[in-house]
Amino acid sequence: MKKNNALISLVCSLLCVGFGCDASSNDGGANSGAAGGAGVAQGGAQDFGEFRQILDDGGIPHPATLDDVGFFNEHKVEFPAPACEDDVCLHGQLGVMGNMITGSNCTLMLLGMNTAIDPSTLDRPPLNLSIAVDVSGSMRGTNISHLREGLFRMLDDLRPVDRISLIAFDDTAEVLVENVPGDAPELSEAIGLIEADGSTNIYAGLREAYDTVQLHAVEGYQNRVILLSDGEATSGITADARVVEMSRQYNELGYGLTTIGIGESFDPELMRELAVTGGGAFYFLENPEAVREVFEEEVEAFLLPLATDVRIDVSVSDGYSLRAIYGTQGAELAGNEATIDIPALQLAHRTAVDDDAGGRRGGGGAIIAEVIPLDASVGAGSVGTLVMTYTVPGSEETVVQEVPITSALPPGDVPDNGEFESVGVEKAFVMLNIYAGFEMAAVRSAYGDMTSALGVLERLRESVSLWLESNEDADIEDDLRYVDRFIANLRSRGASSPPPERRPPEIWPLD
Repeated sequence: MKKNNALISLVCSLLCVGFGCDASSNDGGANSGAAGGAGVAQGGAQDFGEFRQILDDGGIPHPATLDDVGFFNEHKVEFPAPACEDDVCLHGQLGVMGNMITGSNCTLMLLGMNTAIDPSTLDRPPLNLSIAVDVSGSMRGTNISHLREGLFRMLDDLRPVDRISLIAFDDTAEVLVENVPGDAPELSEAIGLIEADGSTNIYAGLREAYDTVQLHAVEGYQNRVILLSDGEATSGITADARVVEMSRQYNELGYGLTTIGIGESFDPELMRELAVTGGGAFYFLENPEAVREVFEEEVEAFLLPLATDVRIDVSVSDGYSLRAIYGTQGAELAGNEATIDIPALQLAHRTAVDDDAGGRRGGGGAIIAEVIPLDASVGAGSVGTLVMTYTVPGSEETVVQEVPITSALPPGDVPDNGEFESVGVEKAFVMLNIYAGFEMAAVRSAYGDMTSALGVLERLRESVSLWLESNEDADIEDDLRYVDRFIANLRSRGASSPPPERRPPEIWPLD
């Protein structure tokens, strides 16, 4: 599908592997545009709520609050139905265009993962779940109120067959309720009696939660821990590395972990790393709506593994260079090859672009690898190859899929108006441009260059606004609102627009 739209100008030479996409079949895009299949999300998905909250509060986000995995997880990309016979299908599609900030030419590929499984036909496995709750003094007030509301909402989604334990921790850890049914009245009573006091011993609370799950582990149950905290570790073992290593040892025994941050002083790096090693998600509770969204999604959508021990090997062909990978915590690069390790794949929470009544989280995610065209003389043909292997949960069966990546254009050849194999590729590239603009603006603001940051966002805003005139998309519209808030916050601090002739630097300059 060729796009005769001069307003589409997208990011520099990238390869995009999308999760949570209803992805195309491996037919080179012959069925592009038809919706079908259920989205797939990668375990370890991060959260973008803190970045949004800072903008909503009138602040300027620090680059450390940006997370590409979390940002992509808030977008639903529609693709044709999966065609493979496995529970998870891998697909690839090409896009060629220039980027939305500087207009430099780029070559991109979207590889989607989806499943033919109908979520409505699945009965989620019962839970053996321990919830470790921070009740230190800093949780007083709004934080503890949000915590109680979230836990009460979670009770509505639990079942009698579920087994739930509740652990409270401040400077020590205490088991409030142990291994009770999901509808047990003592669980609700314990939540209502939670009070905040003391310091924050994350190690003790997390260790107690893991020990409790391990004690009551039963075959056929999902054995998981949820850790919720509003602060950094201030008592007990406080070194992040020690906390992560303890958690990792339990993860290797099959006990997963999801982390939830709340308030303004929690340690996002620790919470993210714990979630990644635990094959779960990291969330930030920025408002009451997020409380509802996060706790309900964690019980109903996240705990349905479709694949475990997922590995994607990326090999780039002659004529191109693999420069970087974005959107995953588990990528390792070596020359023109890369390995991406993902602990688990689950069903994505959202089923359509307009399915955002409970919030934007749960669309899926994307892994982006930058590919630079080097030698046009090699001509059209192979761009690279992806090989995915994964284990079928509950068995020793290994699935292997191979997807060739091809282009009808020689490396570096870009049609004036861009060319896309599907609307899904087009949206994924717009998403990436917006993320790149956020990152550039945050970095420049951190250096005190507010004018340059404003210039980047103003150019991005113009391109995204024009794209939306011919493409309706609720996710991108919401992104644009946060571009506007970032611009407004910069201007409120005295930033002025740079002169028209001042061109922003390239997003990813050549080495």
